[in-house]
Amino acid sequence: MKKVNIGGVPEHFNLAWYLTLKNGDYKKEHINLRWHDYAGGTGAMCKALRNKEIDIAVILTEGIIKDIIAGNPSKIVQTFVDTPLIWGIHVAHSSSYKTIEDLKGTKAAISRYGSGSHLMAYINAENNEWDLEKDLDFEIIKNLEGAVDGLTSGKADYFLWEKFTTKPLVDDGVFRHIGNCPSPWPCFVIAVREDFIESNKADLKTILEIINNTTTEFKEIPSIDKTIANRYKQQLEDVQDWLNITEWSQSLIDKQTIMTVQKQLHMLNIIPEIVDYKKLTCKL
Repeated sequence: MKKVNIGGVPEHFNLAWYLTLKNGDYKKEHINLRWHDYAGGTGAMCKALRNKEIDIAVILTEGIIKDIIAGNPSKIVQTFVDTPLIWGIHVAHSSSYKTIEDLKGTKAAISRYGSGSHLMAYINAENNEWDLEKDLDFEIIKNLEGAVDGLTSGKADYFLWEKFTTKPLVDDGVFRHIGNCPSPWPCFVIAVREDFIESNKADLKTILEIINNTTTEFKEIPSIDKTIANRYKQQLEDVQDWLNITEWSQSLIDKQTIMTVQKQLHMLNIIPEIVDYKKLTCKL
């Protein structure tokens, strides 16, 4: 049986992977798919792909594009979630900051440089016409747990993270939500190491076929809203809102979207150059 390692964030977006694993769908096809949670997000998964700790990553679009251009020997093989990620902008509950404009020139908590929380802090600054050199400062906090400590202790002033994931912390009075910054593109893609694609194309196609069959019908799964609410400790109405605005994909990200992401990252000096579509993607 072929062993395959896959990584992703331990969030509701990836429940479809958990369900297919629990059901033994991959083992029926003689594939031993092993899931690894990466609470550190995109930066941690980019590192794991480079180190061959995982073969596949369910990862933020902008983060993996940046890292492939920086030398990560991987390719995007499919969009996973077609809709934008709604990044919530959060401060400590007791913070004096009330609006996004109040955050100009303060310190953003980020999981690591090159992470989604880092890149989206730039997008937020650009959206609000801040000076990208003078008005941005960063504190590395590694993960959501680190963000709680960082904001509560005052080491950092604000934190961008997926709105629904952080909602329980808002409900509990740890964070205060003061705005949103949606990603201007599909949020999650499936990226695979190039050497794995070359030597395991048939298994990879099988894995994608299984997950795509599940995401196609994900919203029709009986009581899926209650399952998500219970598993991820979220309010049922929040989960229902999230399901209403979220669409999965079963196809490869298109050229125009790849160009849109690159133009934005290049304008913000996050990537040094715009590269060809084929350098970033692989059609199976």
